[in-house]
This record gives sequence, structure tokens and C-alpha cells, in this order.
Amino acid sequence: MKRLPVTVISGYLGAGKTSLINRLLAEDHGLKLAVVVNDFGAINIDAELIGDAETDAIALSNGCICCTMGTDLAMTLRQIAQRETQPCHLIIEASGVSDPIAITNTVMTESGFSYAGIITIVDGDNALALFDDDDIAPQLTQQIRAADLTLVSKCEELGSELKKKLKEIGARTPTVLNGAPVSDLLLDVVPLPKGRPSTVHPSYATWHYQSKDPLDRRTLGEKLANRPTGLYRMKGYVLTSGGAYQLHIVGRHVEARHCEADETLLVGLGLSDRITPEQIDAWWHS
Repeated sequence: MKRLPVTVISGYLGAGKTSLINRLLAEDHGLKLAVVVNDFGAINIDAELIGDAETDAIALSNGCICCTMGTDLAMTLRQIAQRETQPCHLIIEASGVSDPIAITNTVMTESGFSYAGIITIVDGDNALALFDDDDIAPQLTQQIRAADLTLVSKCEELGSELKKKLKEIGARTPTVLNGAPVSDLLLDVVPLPKGRPSTVHPSYATWHYQSKDPLDRRTLGEKLANRPTGLYRMKGYVLTSGGAYQLHIVGRHVEARHCEADETLLVGLGLSDRITPEQIDAWWHS
């Protein structure tokens, strides 16, 4: 059974989580998204897109659905899994004071779902003041440390002081949330080499690899343990001396499962100011 990839969008109150979801719903990625949010009223949905409205769900004419996050997240997930028309990707907006890891753990206990990353948005205008608040700082720090990717909103560039602070607490690839499309980075749209042509925005570096030659299984383990930090996403199939594996990487998360495959087919993606296709290729062939 194909598992539904789930991305959790985290961030303190007012960081810009809802704005990011609005962008994802509006972008021309061609995916049917399921979005679980705290409150419909915060999502700016064009009335012309609404095809059907229920108590706990809004069906959009572009194939997406929005659901409110009830008291039982597991029940909401099961309702989505039982829908007649399955979405391509699930987005969960965490509340501004919630722990994204706890939400992710709930998702991963449900069958039929796969981990697609925690994205934490940091308010570029107010983050330094929030870090100075003894009551807020621990929660904000926890959200950032949990993230596979940290996006900084409300600024044109990352200031030196905030950049230093994010580095100190271990933020993974802090990146300014600019006007570039974000769906290719956050959603499961990176094609395998034999799939549709890549349409990734120039802000992202993509890498493809295809080979019939098996890789030593221990070598694969060493490669994955020493992958470049700028490589945010990788997926595909790897043929090894110990059989074939389906590989799925999101940030710090690595998943390798035995599968049936007769060749290696991989695609990688990262922010272009953090990594190049040549650097990914050099790492893979090292």
C-alpha cells in the first residue's frame, strides 16, 4: 500500500505558518493536498475554489481538502485515510505553542503514512526578542531543533545576529522564505529519472543518478551517515550487494526499506545556495 507523505509546519505564534499554507494551496504544483489546520478562518481560501463545505472539512475544486484539527489528531488522520479520493500529500499546521515532534509521533503510529519532514518558520522580525523571553525561548528553541528545515519569514535577508543564534541552537539549513515557489522543496514532487521532466525552480539544485551497478551495502550506510548537510531531499531505489532498497531522505531523517528493483534510480534536491548538483555527485561517487 502506498503511504501518504506528511509534512508538519511548525512555528511560534505569528511566524507565518498560515501564509505558507496559503502559498502551497495557490501554487501550480498539480497535487491534491490534504491540509489539517487549527482554524478555517485563518486560511484565506478563494470562495470560487470551495466546492463543498462540511462541518470539519472544505473540499476545493482543485482537488485539495482542508480539515480542522480536532482534539483527536489520530481520528482526523483516519478520516483522511478513509476518503474515497486520496490526496497526494498531507500538510499539518501545528499550533504556535505545540511540539511538532509530538504531532509527528502521532502520525507515525498510524498505518498508511510516511514522514516527509518538519518545517519550522521563524519570525525574522521578532525572533531575537522572543529568544530573550525566558518563558517563550525554550519552546521556540524546541520547535527549531525539531525541524528538518528552518524557514525565516518577514525579512529580506538573514541578519548576522539571528544567523548566529540559529546556528548556536542547531537550526538546520536556516533559509529566508522569499517569493520563490516552495512546493518543490516541501512536497513530494521531485520526479524519479524515468518520471516526468523536472520543473524545479532555479532556487533548488537537483541531481539525478541511474546505474545498473550494485553498491556495497556497508558503503551505502557510510554514504548516508556522511551526506552533505545541504542535501535536503533524496528518494529512489538503490541496488546493493545485499539487495535493493527504497531510499527516502528528508533533512536528518533517513529511511531505507528492502524492495524489488533491478537498478539504482535516485534523485536529490537541496537549496541552490547550500549545495550544487556537482557537490551531490562528488559525494555519491566518493
